[in-house]
Parts: sequence; C-alpha cells; structure tokens
Amino acid sequence: MYDWDDLRHFIAVARFESLTAASQRLGVDAATVGRRIARLEAALKSTLFVRSRKGFHLTASGGRLFDAALNAEAAMEVVSQAGERDVVGGTVRLSVAEGFGTTIVAPALPALREQMPRLRIELAAQSGFLSSSKREVDIAVTLSAAPIARVSVTPLTDYELGLFAAPSYLEKHEAAETVDDLNRHEIVGYIDDLIYAPELNYLEEIRSGLRTTLSSSSIRAQREMIDAGGGIGVLPCFMSGNLTRVLPAQVRLRRRFWLSTHRDVTDLARVRAVVGWLKKLVKLKASRLLPTRR
Repeated sequence: MYDWDDLRHFIAVARFESLTAASQRLGVDAATVGRRIARLEAALKSTLFVRSRKGFHLTASGGRLFDAALNAEAAMEVVSQAGERDVVGGTVRLSVAEGFGTTIVAPALPALREQMPRLRIELAAQSGFLSSSKREVDIAVTLSAAPIARVSVTPLTDYELGLFAAPSYLEKHEAAETVDDLNRHEIVGYIDDLIYAPELNYLEEIRSGLRTTLSSSSIRAQREMIDAGGGIGVLPCFMSGNLTRVLPAQVRLRRRFWLSTHRDVTDLARVRAVVGWLKKLVKLKASRLLPTRR
C-alpha cells in the first residue's frame, strides 16, 4: 500500500523534475524524497520516472498516476480549506515573464500586501515559465494561450515593443533611417537557440537575416547591455526608461500576455483576489504597456 504523503512527494518530483528542487519545496532532504519515490514504485510495481542527467521525467505509468494524483491533491486542498474558501489569505505563487514581473508586477506588490495583509505572494519572474497545469504555480502570465486540460486561459493585456538605444550609442553611430540600415549597427537580442517562445523571435519580424552582436537569454540583461551603449535592441516599451526609441514609425511590435489558472484553484478567494488585482494593475499601467495605441 501507499499513502498520501508518498503521493505528495511524487507530485513534487513530477513538477520540478528534480529531487533537490522537490525536497526544497517540501522542506525535507533529497534522500527522503528519493526513498519515498522508491517506496511508491515498489508498492505500485511500476517505474514512474526515467532518470537522466537532465532530471526526472515521467514514464507513461507515471503520467497516468500524476493525473490521478493532481485530482487527489485538489480534493485534499478542498478539505483543508473547508470554510475558508472565501477568506483572502494564504500563499499565491505567480509565474510571469521576467521583464513584466520585475518592472510592472514587483513594484506594485507591497501595495497589494497593504490591502490584503493575510496574503503571502511568491513571484517567479524569470526567462521561461512555470506550469499552471502541473500546479507549480497558482497563476501564470504567459506569452501564448496553448489550450491545456484543467487550465483556464484568458487574455490579460496587449503590450508594445520597439527598438531602443542609449543616447551614448546614438552619438557615436550614424542614425538608422530604415530597417535596412540596422545591418550597419550593433544589435542586442536573444540567443537564438535559447528563445523559449516563438513570440520572442523579434528580429526576424523586423528584418529577415538580422543578427545580434550581443545576446542574452535574459531581457533584463539585454536592457543593461543597451543602456551601456552596446547597441540597438528590441524591448517592451514599459522597460525603456530613459532610452531613445529608434525607427518608431517603422518598428512597432505588439504582443499579448495571457492569464492562466488551474481550474482546481480558480475559485479560491486568494487566487480570485490576485487575478482581479492583476487586471486592475494592467489597466493602471496601460500608458506604459501601450504608449502608442493603434
């Protein structure tokens, strides 16, 4: 036989694909997590994970158990929160795009805490996204709206991007008057094979064959490179600050952030509260997100 605690450890490994990460989330040591998984596999007489250098990946049997375990987890959460479903308190974990998370969301969180002091917010603002379908997070703000079972996805906001450069760079280089002129300039952007979403492939949209001379998987790092005079690069307008926009009439890109929540937590008061707050926040920041509406 196996117990709920074994399933809890299994879910954590399936979500984070690592004994170490799972152990940190559960507050136990990695060896304990490994023993729990071994015990569960022995009880079920089935291999649940394929182990590799890149981590733990679910087998077909593991995938079926994971689906069932998520339902069990949701049921346990309902039981533990009986009578508190309308209480705005507890932990909410958000996964958001790095630039949006650090520039728009993070500065606004202290005010949210003042309004709702029983909330505890965990903000994962990074390149790539954690998964709401695996319940790694309660709320995810993503660049695409791929349909996933058990996940509710709605539009959050559009935002504009453009080409930007530091005044110090522009003083030293001839002005670009057309997109073809960009070939004569230093270009800052993403590392091609580390682009984690097709929506980030900006350069091909601006001009086919445009190549970077400085690149990073981090939009924050790209902004620092641009600010230091490293070249011209694409940034969300809400991150531009004191940078100068280049070719504003010719290059105006538009993307959309999507809001997703797992259906098991959508109706929780704390999740509803944070979702409502995010929607109000993007309306408040509309002039930064979409400075030139079209």
